[in-house]
Amino acid sequence: VQLQASGGGLVQAGGSLRLSCAASGRTFSSYAMGWFRQAPGKEREFVAAISWSGGSTYYAESVKGRFTISREAAKNTVNLQMNSLKPVDTAVYYCAATFTDRATRWYEYEYWGQGTEVTVSS
Repeated sequence: VQLQASGGGLVQAGGSLRLSCAASGRTFSSYAMGWFRQAPGKEREFVAAISWSGGSTYYAESVKGRFTISREAAKNTVNLQMNSLKPVDTAVYYCAATFTDRATRWYEYEYWGQGTEVTVSS
């Protein structure tokens, strides 16, 4: 599966952004999907994940209550709605796909998109 992330940009603290990840391939519905982020000089960290059915979601503590992950099966798309953004959310955001349910570690994901940059100004 090939993944294409989009939707990043510059936003003020307290604002919102919606990231999208478009997947190619007929087996999209077989994959659990996740979002990770990597800030300059830091390791890639888990943000959110959603099961292949969309029935289960998982979030990093730092984004719970602010970010929402969802998937649109008909469009082969996974979205990340980010509200109440903070400067610490500044990073390159990556979407990824895995056959492993409840995967929160980057090495559990087999396929990665190219990343989309999010900058939150104070």
